[in-house]
Amino acid sequence: MIRIVTRSRIAQLQHDAHSAAEHARRTSGAANEAFGRHMRELYAATDRAERAEATTTEVGALLAHAVAELSAAQQELLLKDIEIRRLRQELEGRSMAGRTLTVLLHYGEPHAVYASREDAYADTATHGVAPGTWVPGDERPVGEVAWRCEAFIYDAASNGFRRAYVHAPGPVGEAA
Repeated sequence: MIRIVTRSRIAQLQHDAHSAAEHARRTSGAANEAFGRHMRELYAATDRAERAEATTTEVGALLAHAVAELSAAQQELLLKDIEIRRLRQELEGRSMAGRTLTVLLHYGEPHAVYASREDAYADTATHGVAPGTWVPGDERPVGEVAWRCEAFIYDAASNGFRRAYVHAPGPVGEAA
């Protein structure tokens, strides 16, 4: 078959080819931009996933350390609970009558209570209070003495404690 192609037909075909090439170029550019966006999103998602994995690992290590500390604290608490129960049973087995407690006073204010004067000396020495700074109970007002030990005895009649050493009252002024 013979076909006669005219100049206008060739021009139309060239124009169509040029339009198709331009459309292909624009489509290829849009595809390249879409591919670039997709790759940037992929890299960002990968980075977030890696950071999340690193954070998860770090949090896991912190949690494991916290669980270990909690376990140690629970063990210590259990041992202290056992010791407290033992001491309570020991105290319940003895009568409180005649038992003494030593109260450490700092400028007249109660600072700590001890089972004995020796316990008070031993404990406060570990905190830097030298035994030479202690003042036994005397006639001076308690507010004037930095550190003072006062012994108290359990008084069953009042269901409480009273001072073990009561100082003899002196004459007041010239009235005696």
